[in-house]
Amino acid sequence: MAAPRGTVVRIGGASGFWGDSSVGAPQLVAHGEVDYLVFDYLAELTMSILAAARGKNPGLGYATDFVTVTMKSILQDVVARGIRVVSNAGGVNPAACAQAIEALAAEQGLAVKIAVVTGDDVMPLLPELRAEGVREMQSGAPLPEKLLTANAYLGALPIRQALDGGAQIVVTGRCVDSAVTLGVLMHEFGWADDDWDRLAQGSLAGHIIECGCQATGGLHTDWESVPDWAHIGYPVIECHEDGSFVATKPPGTGGLVSPAVIAEQMLYEIGDPRRYLLPEVSCDFSRVTLRQVGEQRVEVRGARGLAPGPQYKVSSTYLDGFRCSAQLTIVGVDAVRKAQRTGQAILERTRELFARHGLADYSRTNVEVLGSEAGNFGPQAHTADVREAVLRVAVMHPQKTALDLFAREIAPAGTSWSPGTTGADGRPHPAPTIKQFAFLLDKSRVNALVHIGSRTEPVAVPHGQPQLPAPQPEQVPDGHAPESGPTVEVALIRVAWGRSGDKGDSSNVGIIARRPEWLPFLREHLTEARVAAWLAHLVRGEVHRFDLPGIHAMNFLCTHALDGGGMASLRNDPLGKGMAQILLTMPIRVPAHWLS
Repeated sequence: MAAPRGTVVRIGGASGFWGDSSVGAPQLVAHGEVDYLVFDYLAELTMSILAAARGKNPGLGYATDFVTVTMKSILQDVVARGIRVVSNAGGVNPAACAQAIEALAAEQGLAVKIAVVTGDDVMPLLPELRAEGVREMQSGAPLPEKLLTANAYLGALPIRQALDGGAQIVVTGRCVDSAVTLGVLMHEFGWADDDWDRLAQGSLAGHIIECGCQATGGLHTDWESVPDWAHIGYPVIECHEDGSFVATKPPGTGGLVSPAVIAEQMLYEIGDPRRYLLPEVSCDFSRVTLRQVGEQRVEVRGARGLAPGPQYKVSSTYLDGFRCSAQLTIVGVDAVRKAQRTGQAILERTRELFARHGLADYSRTNVEVLGSEAGNFGPQAHTADVREAVLRVAVMHPQKTALDLFAREIAPAGTSWSPGTTGADGRPHPAPTIKQFAFLLDKSRVNALVHIGSRTEPVAVPHGQPQLPAPQPEQVPDGHAPESGPTVEVALIRVAWGRSGDKGDSSNVGIIARRPEWLPFLREHLTEARVAAWLAHLVRGEVHRFDLPGIHAMNFLCTHALDGGGMASLRNDPLGKGMAQILLTMPIRVPAHWLS
């Protein structure tokens, strides 16, 4: 039953990915006083792993930990307390996931009403899509010869319908991460499909908690100010009918909920904040405001919405040869140069072996010396004389046989070349290279279904909307009066917080002024050109800056920045997790009185 108007709905974010800690859900059930638990499990690589599992066993293809670890530990309490659960743990086989939960419930003597959302799998459409000449969203490449998975990012409407139908547990396949939260709020408050501002606020609520502890101090720039990492609290949002919400966490847990922490998470992976595109709404987060309203409590308001576009994003995956990475530790004087020479020797030797066996050259190679700073800081690196470094050699090849040869030539370095070589931890194993291919698909061609018991219900999803217009040119924030007096050069981290993440091959770097009045000055000095120059050793494309004056922040979208991103990248940081930390080392001259 939906909540009466004016009621606060408490939603706990229990998982940010498949592999998140098992403590989240039990903690929220025991101490969070939540009405709902929502879980996010899926990434592109996860979908291909699940598809391979289903290929071997038709009863698999879902995130098994959700059933065997999480639900097994909380199902009794969830049922007793009337907590409702929404999860995309269904992966490529949500029906099998639901059946496993039903079996678990029967084993524990419980009766649970479970709904399953299907329809995201668009593999049957591939022949006609190939004939239509579908192209990849960013690169414009044609559809690969053979795909492993192809799933549309469904939205919140199927989840709302499942909850309206009385389901206590909703299991979906692929959906946008924030949909598990927005579906709950649409059900609870009866929000209309075209109530754009509320839908944008509900989507922001979902975005804040979709990565688990990143909303409670995880990855915070000021990490030393975040207490008790071992017992960090998982996020809880208290949502109101008007769309406003408060971010918090269970009492007595570790972590930190502050405007800075929430601002960092808000900027995570959003690209242009005026066009955060979702199936139900196009969000504008540029005027969002954050306010501390109590200990470990931050109020969030100000998201605005527009009608969504006419298409779903489809994420597909395909096999593109094989990859392998190996690591060795090099100790002693000139460790970096010794490591670099070792890496090049491994590549030279194995290329000669390939030639003898009639094998082609590597598709791609990358040699990094971790600890030298060179891979992340490029020309700004200043520890080339480090006396301990880790050599990392990553390679790709069309044939696994070639990488088996590569894997055998890592350990010999321990007796053949550089003094101080150690750390070979067994022979590395070649693995398939799974790459993503994203494209757009008209909503009318995807049929979302909700299955509850013996009933199967179609979901009415509005379609045929016009394409979204490009946003109007941004209003540049007012300039500041020229600062007088002495200045001092400091690292950007002294005057700003930062958070970064990936969008395919782009890196999204959010920078937040530590004091609102500092933003105009920082904006003047932190230009697209300067950011591009500082990150030039990593970023191959353009850098675009977007303003979020509501939280005194800027968002930098760095294109072609991750060596292909995800599984397509050979870098040690393929998801751009360290990009903000690199930018925060940039020197900037600021008025000396700022630091007094």
